[in-house]
Amino acid sequence: MPYQIEKTDAEWRRELTDDEYRILREKGTERAFTGKYNLHFADGLYRCRACNNALFTSDQKFESGCGWPSFDNQVSKDAVVTHLDKTHGMIRTEILCGNCGSHLGHVFNDGPTESGLRYCVNSVSINFDDQKT
Repeated sequence: MPYQIEKTDAEWRRELTDDEYRILREKGTERAFTGKYNLHFADGLYRCRACNNALFTSDQKFESGCGWPSFDNQVSKDAVVTHLDKTHGMIRTEILCGNCGSHLGHVFNDGPTESGLRYCVNSVSINFDDQKT
C-alpha cells in the first residue's frame, strides 16, 4: 500500500532511535506496563512518532489494564489502517499509521465502550501533543 510518507530504511534509521525503529519499522513491541503513555491521561492528541500524523485523542483513551495505552477509536477514518497479522502463532489485526505505515500495535474487538474496539498501542510509537489541533 502506498503511503503519503515513504522513506528508505536508511532514512528511518537516521530519524528514529534503535527502539523506535524496532517497534515502528520492524513491528516490535514494548514490554507491558513499561510505556510512558500507559497510565497517561492528560488532555490532548496522540501522534505518530515517525511522521507526526494525528492518531487518537485523549477523549478516546481508556484504562484497559492490558499494559499498553488503549483507545476506543481513531481520530479519523484514515488515521490508522489495519493489516491481518498471523505472526507468533496468533491471528490479530495490526494497526499502522495511515500516513507512513509505521507499526503502532493491534486492535481487538473487546473494548468496553460503544465502539467495542480496543486499539492497543505501543507508547514508543506515539508522541503526546497537549494541543488538540
